[in-house]
Amino acid sequence: MKILIGGIGNVLLGDDGVGPYVARLLEARYEFEDGVEIDDLGTPALDLIDRISGKDAVILIDSIDTDVAPGTVVLYRKADIMRQRPAVRMDPHAPALVDASLSAELFGVAPADILLVGIKAESFETGCSLTAIVSASLDDVIGIVLAELDQFHVQYRLRENPAEVGIWWTPVETLDSTLAR
Repeated sequence: MKILIGGIGNVLLGDDGVGPYVARLLEARYEFEDGVEIDDLGTPALDLIDRISGKDAVILIDSIDTDVAPGTVVLYRKADIMRQRPAVRMDPHAPALVDASLSAELFGVAPADILLVGIKAESFETGCSLTAIVSASLDDVIGIVLAELDQFHVQYRLRENPAEVGIWWTPVETLDSTLAR
């Protein structure tokens, strides 16, 4: 299977960087079978179409702003995403998951499965650190991603030395404590 695990967000805006942070934690902690791609997608626009096209499954991790408590994890399946109307795009860098999914469907190259793992952000203040409440949800988010991979019978294993893959925007002592979990 071709599976994309993508972290969405801006690592310079606090909790908005949770998606890329989780992607790097997964890459640091686990080795995955061929066909599994883990990537920091940044803040994609319509270029997301190219990233999801031709994949069998896509798992995206992103901060969300919804009516739940900060740190709460909310799952959105493909059907949930496809029910949304495309938003008015205020700039060319606005995330475009709905637009990209609809376009990929139209072109016949959409993944059969899409899961968006949303984590309610507490702060979008400038800075490269996640808030404590969002950091506390990281193990749950990783567990959800691994459970999704289990559904696809994807093989993975813990790395012997998880510090081999770093997270460039996080202080080493913060990364060490997160990897030690």
